[in-house]
Amino acid sequence: MSYNNKPQDINYELHQLKEGLKKIKGKLSSFVVIFILAILGWSSYYTVEPDEEAVLIRFGQYIKTTQPGLHFKMPFGIERVIKVKTKIVHQAEFGFRTTNTTSRRTTYSNKNYESESLMLTGDLNVAEVQWVVQFQISDPFKFLFQTSEPITNIRDVSESIMRRVVGDKLVTDVLTTGRVEIATTAKALMQEVLNHYDMGVSIKTIKLQDVNPPQIVQNSFNEVNSAKQEQEKMVNQAEESYNKVIPEARGKAEKLISEAEGYSEAIINRAHGDAERFSSLYKEYRKAPSITRKRIFLQTMEDLYSRMESITIIDSKVKGLLPIYNNLKAEK
Repeated sequence: MSYNNKPQDINYELHQLKEGLKKIKGKLSSFVVIFILAILGWSSYYTVEPDEEAVLIRFGQYIKTTQPGLHFKMPFGIERVIKVKTKIVHQAEFGFRTTNTTSRRTTYSNKNYESESLMLTGDLNVAEVQWVVQFQISDPFKFLFQTSEPITNIRDVSESIMRRVVGDKLVTDVLTTGRVEIATTAKALMQEVLNHYDMGVSIKTIKLQDVNPPQIVQNSFNEVNSAKQEQEKMVNQAEESYNKVIPEARGKAEKLISEAEGYSEAIINRAHGDAERFSSLYKEYRKAPSITRKRIFLQTMEDLYSRMESITIIDSKVKGLLPIYNNLKAEK
């Protein structure tokens, strides 16, 4: 009896096994579908942050540049997204590196960067120039695909331009008054070169961080600089004395010239008056010579006697007469 029931039991178990497999396949299929749909949904959108722009690539071909926000794309790697920080200002340092910005005080290191900072000036001197380039990515597609290493290219261009600008200046200009002009010129030339290569980069600022003579000649340079400052001080003092003395001398000279011109004018006018008076007197003399002669004599004598304090007239024929009035006046 039991022997005849065994095939039926086996068939029943096989049937149950098949039903179980069908259920497992159904659940597995549902799981796979859900998994595929999840991957499809996950890979069909992307988010661009406010400080970014995204370059959309389809099978290696550029499609478009998308702005910040939520965007959709074709899944399964058909379209690829490359995000670029375009809204922030990037910085490249030359001749030094920032080593710590977490504390209240930023620290720098300039060791082992002499190959970047040492430059030859126009008067064949050497200066150690440290500078900072701040730039912004204006076109992410050009920045990614116009060159293979854009950051390296930016550094190479900046170093080349800075050496060119410094090489056209005297060392005293580089170390003192020419720093602003050097930075402005380097910025314009660097932007011109980057535009020529169409790299999609905009230079915001170039700032000379520190400019010094090489360490080996630092003491000698300080002595020369002190001597030049002393020279400038002496020149300023001389100019101050010049500005004080010369205007005073010019004022005195102008005063003397004015007085001389006034005196000359007075003499000339007096001479003209005397000449006119003599002419009128001569006319009167021609009309009455004797009367005029006598009048002139009397006027002349009156003028002469008016200048004397006392007069004593003595007859030359009288002997032994003393000028009593004159002696009495002298005793008083």
